[in-house]
Amino acid sequence: MCGIVGAIAERNVVPILLEGLQRLEYRGYDSAGLVVVENARLKRLRSTGRVAELMQISKGTEGNIGIAHTRWATHGIPSERNAHPHISRDLIAVVHNGIIENYESLRDGLVKAGYEFTSDTDTEVIAHLVHSHYAKGMTLLKAVQATLKELVGAYAIGVIAADNPDRLISARRGSPLLLGVGIGENFVASDVSALLPVTNRVVYLEEGDLVELDRQGYRIYDAEGNEVARPVQTSEISNESVQLGNYRHYMQKEIHEQPEAIANTLETACNSHSIMPGIFGAEAESCLSRIDGILILACGTSYHAGLVARYWLEEISGLHCTVEIASEYRYRKSVPNPNALVVVLSQSGETADTQAALSHAKSLGHVHTLAICNVPESALVRQSKLRFLTRAGPEIGVASTKAFTTQLVALFLLTLVLAKQRNHLTAESEHLHALRHLPAAVQKVLDLEPKIARLAEKFASKHHALFLGRGLHYPIALEGALKLKEISYIHAEAYPAGELKHGPLALVDKDMPVISVAPNDALLEKLKSNLHEVRARGGELYVFADADTHMNEEEGVHIMRMPEHAGYLSPILHTIPLQLLAYYVALQKGTDVDKPRNLAKSVTVE
Repeated sequence: MCGIVGAIAERNVVPILLEGLQRLEYRGYDSAGLVVVENARLKRLRSTGRVAELMQISKGTEGNIGIAHTRWATHGIPSERNAHPHISRDLIAVVHNGIIENYESLRDGLVKAGYEFTSDTDTEVIAHLVHSHYAKGMTLLKAVQATLKELVGAYAIGVIAADNPDRLISARRGSPLLLGVGIGENFVASDVSALLPVTNRVVYLEEGDLVELDRQGYRIYDAEGNEVARPVQTSEISNESVQLGNYRHYMQKEIHEQPEAIANTLETACNSHSIMPGIFGAEAESCLSRIDGILILACGTSYHAGLVARYWLEEISGLHCTVEIASEYRYRKSVPNPNALVVVLSQSGETADTQAALSHAKSLGHVHTLAICNVPESALVRQSKLRFLTRAGPEIGVASTKAFTTQLVALFLLTLVLAKQRNHLTAESEHLHALRHLPAAVQKVLDLEPKIARLAEKFASKHHALFLGRGLHYPIALEGALKLKEISYIHAEAYPAGELKHGPLALVDKDMPVISVAPNDALLEKLKSNLHEVRARGGELYVFADADTHMNEEEGVHIMRMPEHAGYLSPILHTIPLQLLAYYVALQKGTDVDKPRNLAKSVTVE
């Protein structure tokens, strides 16, 4: 969601802040702003447009210390008055990611103390609290530490003072934040991609950490105020990997990166002749041998990956599997099974709902935990006993593509490991062969792109769509519907095809396109019957079918033939054309593909 960039240097930091914000645009935002110390005064610039507009109004602005922010509205409508940074009495400036849950009571106390609020945000209380302590003679560091003790909620913050241009204070709890280490200059940011133009040496701050930066160094303090050391790491993300290259949009680029992302994810697991539990961590063999069930916690696209995995895990490994929406799980009274493996799925590893769900599961007595994630230093990875990194590389587009397919790969590997441990695994070599062949199979599906682009032209005037699937392809229908509505704003729903006659069939007419996933599996004939129900009501069908499904095009029936059938891995292949369909329909509709309205990439608030 919101993005933070901060810098202190001997040079003008405004270009650094602006480029950093541009690199954080993928997270989703509705306004942007920055503040620098210029001639011993705070100079603040804010815009409700894109970062490009902020760049225009910032021409001529200079400063050696500054903080910047892209905001995704939680408290208060998107507007310039609610945009960050927020300032208290022309002295203290603050940027903030997260939500301060007790801001109303804090605000009431500050109003009584004479502070005037100029925004509707929860963030402004932080600025005034810091000022209230700073005005009593505390150092900026001590003033921020005192403020943090009063806050309830999640935050990543950056703080500067007009009369102290040699200090930048940042802290985190519940929201990601990292430190960038330079030579004679230092930085903070929500995401390493924001700092790649200036440094690849980073320190990932731990929960509750606070850091005080100057030009020559930094000091990190833990939640108790003790000075601590955190390792400096060299980021493996290259500057080139977050560049758009020859593609029109990041989503298109990331769809095409899936063969490589899958190959990278499989590299360690598939180089041997057998599948080994060690790919999930040093403790995996002993931990996985003690479990008797699976609980998967995830949100959005990751939740759909979990739904596919449930079919794999129960059919291949024989383990009972429950899949929960993370944001719902922690708010209901569930019956815990301490012997179950809790699997949390997240691209960023910072998804607030999933983090909270993991903490809740632990509080109920779950001790076996596994994070499947794309970011090695993320909170979910650090908080889980076992881990598997999907190695998809940076995913910039808000609509997840390669993160989803690599999560599916990881979950299939988990299925094989668990099946083998329970002596349920047959044809291990055939499964490994299918996995090794998967990147090439995905590339063949990508070759359908021109045909799918032409198919998408038929959707330009549509306002609704229905997706159908059966068995382990029903979650793929859910994912296809989600992608279409995310980036084209066409209302889309997905159903198991057998449910058509139990309600959704009432919606079918000539103006409702029906998209079906039709692999050549045991449910194909049942699916064909469901599709006949659509045609009998005048519905127009768009069928993504395997080459050997013996389905023919006719009036009102459009067939897109897949290159091959992949057995258990078929959901991964059938995902690709639905991603491409959503992308090209969005192009037809003229929407902002990479930054769809109202959405954010990294959902770091509940």
